[in-house]
Amino acid sequence: MKNFKFTALFAATAIALGLSASAQAADDRYVIQVDESKKGLVKVLTKKLGGVIKVDSYGFIAATFSGKSLSEVKGLLNNPHIKLIEDDQLRKAFNLYDDLVDPNTNSSQVTPYAVIQSQANQLLLQDGMKVCVIDSGLDMSSGDFLTDRVTGDNDPTGTGNWFEAGGEHGTHVAGTIAAADNNFGVVGMAPGVPLHIIKVFNAAGWAYSSDLAQAANLCGEAGANIISMSLGGGGANSTEENAFKNFTANRGLVIAAAGNDGNSVRSYPAGYSSVMMIGANDNNNKIADFSQFPSCSSGKGRRVTTDEETCVEVTAGGVNTLSTFPAGLATAAGLTADTVAYDTSAMENLGTAQGDTIDMGIGDTMTPNLALGQICVIDRGTISFHDKVKNCEGSGGVGAVIINNEPGMLYGTLGDETTNMTSIPAVGAAQEDRSALVVATSMTVSVTETDYGFLSGTSMATPAVSGVAALVWSNHPTCTGSQIRQVLKDTALDAGTAGKDDYFGYGIVQAKAANDYIAEKNFCDGGTTPPTGGDLTLTASGYKSKGSQFVDLTWSGADPENGNVDVYQNGSPFQTANDGALTIDLNAKGGGTYTFKVCEAGTSTCSETATVVF
Repeated sequence: MKNFKFTALFAATAIALGLSASAQAADDRYVIQVDESKKGLVKVLTKKLGGVIKVDSYGFIAATFSGKSLSEVKGLLNNPHIKLIEDDQLRKAFNLYDDLVDPNTNSSQVTPYAVIQSQANQLLLQDGMKVCVIDSGLDMSSGDFLTDRVTGDNDPTGTGNWFEAGGEHGTHVAGTIAAADNNFGVVGMAPGVPLHIIKVFNAAGWAYSSDLAQAANLCGEAGANIISMSLGGGGANSTEENAFKNFTANRGLVIAAAGNDGNSVRSYPAGYSSVMMIGANDNNNKIADFSQFPSCSSGKGRRVTTDEETCVEVTAGGVNTLSTFPAGLATAAGLTADTVAYDTSAMENLGTAQGDTIDMGIGDTMTPNLALGQICVIDRGTISFHDKVKNCEGSGGVGAVIINNEPGMLYGTLGDETTNMTSIPAVGAAQEDRSALVVATSMTVSVTETDYGFLSGTSMATPAVSGVAALVWSNHPTCTGSQIRQVLKDTALDAGTAGKDDYFGYGIVQAKAANDYIAEKNFCDGGTTPPTGGDLTLTASGYKSKGSQFVDLTWSGADPENGNVDVYQNGSPFQTANDGALTIDLNAKGGGTYTFKVCEAGTSTCSETATVVF
């Protein structure tokens, strides 16, 4: 098993995805949906009852009530101007691990593999797009960001200035979308596309669902076309969901990460039907082993519903993706043996060391002066990387190279500032280079700071899709966000199991194919609607159960030889069995209007539109 350098953000994400129902209201924090015209009264009541207001946005506030459960808060705030009180869900970043950097990154521009894989290098960005990145802020010092095209908002809950990075995550994400094509550093999917940055993560690396709801409103006010979110958590929140529904209803497109637990759990906000869920693949068109794959179906028995907009829809490169880092937060590694350069990965300890080599075996012993002034060549195995390097240094070594014991590069770490007791530069090497490295007579190893680094996660795939969407949409400005979402699925490169599957969705996004598809089919001219009515008859009946909204659909007249039908809900299609009946859980409360149409799968033979009003 490979050893990766896991960041604190990944550890936090694993916790977020495992939240239980009893732990959903972290820090006793709740979202209160209100009648906007009476919000002042609700705020006064909240404070009077001991609440501390954390977010004040259109139609809702978020507040903490120390030591109070959700039911207790509902009892306290029994007021006709309050529509709903719910847990404020935690949201965290979805990246996995980071390691080496191409040592030539600072002297020549690198095109990350995901750009080529997604055909983004075959299309030119046009004016008119803006992508809103909800994340940890942005460090623009690398020079890969066009500062006159970047704006932002600070989260009023105290996360700090949007132009000051809270870790590497937000800067890496932004670079994947918009890094300029300027002959140095890296190039993004949509080079130079205008960005609007909203910093929601606090110093601990997490935010709340109410923060995202407010951020969505700010994205809309900033004129953004696309919202990109490389984050998520384990529970749904209706206030958050409504904010993304509103953004989508105003022709926008919302994109979010599926999650990194490698299981079938549905995370949010990606799990809302108004949000496009993104999985991650590697540079060989294989699914990433960490990429989550929730089913498109939910419920049991007659209440089973299928909605392809609540599961992975497409994927993009998200394994070892190179992008921008805040100044000095990434490391670059160098390794030469007998003047020949080899691929390597930075482990720890800045510096450069040069000397003759000594074979230390597995590095499990320390002998004073045995390796005096030399570079230790060490095989992986038995003891920790840290102890191997510590034994090298204790034997007088000035640098260490640890060689993998399985195919591929060794990626590792020696611990954090409190546990790493070594000081000499240490790098990893690939098993394939072992035969040459163990016979080399001299080596030079280096670990240096740089502004570019690799990260892995659905966090990295999400901005790749956001950038592709901006790129394609900029060439077809009459499209809506929903149409761009659909065309990215229609033109994706099929991967994994033939056809749509839970892991890849429709496949890997393809910018050039999407652009050509729109042009050839005049896809967005005047907008697209479901096929027109035919011989099918449809009845839709809406009702509420335990406060939730449901719709029973019954239809007749569909060709019995066609095993499936396409159901259009508010113009968005999904497929289900042609058995004449379907119950849909709308996963919504309050008022709303919904339209439905049923068509024989893949045809224009359809029912008339049925409307349900709550």
